[in-house]
Amino acid sequence: MAGTTTAERGERRREPAGAPGPAPSWRDRLPAPPRPRTLVAGGAVAALLAAGVIWLLYGSAWLRVDEVGVTGTRVLGEDEVRRAAAVPPALPLASVDTDELEARVRAELPRVESVEADRDWPHRVTLKVTERTAVLILAERGRFVEVDASGTRFATLPKAPESVPLLELEPSSEESARSSLRRFGRDRLVAEAVRVAGDIPDAIARDTRAVKVRTFDAFSLELEDGRTVVWGSPEEGEAKARTLRALMKATPKARHFDVSVPSAPASSAS
Repeated sequence: MAGTTTAERGERRREPAGAPGPAPSWRDRLPAPPRPRTLVAGGAVAALLAAGVIWLLYGSAWLRVDEVGVTGTRVLGEDEVRRAAAVPPALPLASVDTDELEARVRAELPRVESVEADRDWPHRVTLKVTERTAVLILAERGRFVEVDASGTRFATLPKAPESVPLLELEPSSEESARSSLRRFGRDRLVAEAVRVAGDIPDAIARDTRAVKVRTFDAFSLELEDGRTVVWGSPEEGEAKARTLRALMKATPKARHFDVSVPSAPASSAS
C-alpha cells in the first residue's frame, strides 16, 4: 500500500483491543505478605492466650486438688492410702505427676500390688488400688508373713488368718529329705510351696489348713476337716488341680486323695 510506513504496518499487526495478555507467573499468584503491624498483633494475641492457659492451669484457684478419692481397697484403709500418696493440698491439678504418685503408694504400702492414679478435672485425683492376695502364710519368729502368688512377702501379722494356708516345712529324718533341703535350700522350697498354693483350686484353697513340704517331690495339703491330699512335686500344677476337683466330686466320702501323678489319681476312705 503506497505511502504506508513500516511503523504503521507494525501497529496493524498488534493484538486487537480487549484480547487477553500473557498468563501471570506463579510469583504473581502468591498472596501479598502480611504487614508487620498484622504480625505483631497476631503474635500478641497468641501470647496472651498462652499466658491465660498457663495461669488457668497453674495460677488460678479453679483447677487445684481439693479431694483425693480411693477405690479398690479391702484391707487397707482409704485414709492410709491417702497418707501414702501425700498429695499436697491445693496443688494445681496439672502439676500432679501420676507416675510419681503411683510409685510412692507402692513403695509406702507393700500390700498394694498395683495402683492407677488419674486426674479428674477440675478438682480431684482418684487412686484405683489393687491389693495383693495372700496364698500362703509363713511362720517366722512367732509372727506370720503373708505371701502372694508371685512370692512377694507383703505383710507381717501377729496372728495367722484362718482363710489362708499355713506353710509347714517338715523335712523328714531320711537322708533323701535332708539332701533335698541342702540341694534346693529353704527359700527355694518356700517358693515352690507358694507355687503349689497358687495352683490349688479356689474352692479347695478356702478349706486348706496347711501346705506341708518334706522334700522337693513331696508336697501335701491338709484340709480343715482332716482330709489330706498328696500333691507330689510342684510340676503339672494345673493338671493336678483339675484332677483333684474331679476326684473329690467322684468320691465325696473319701478322706485321702493322691494326685501326684494326675493321669493316675487315687482316693481312699482311710
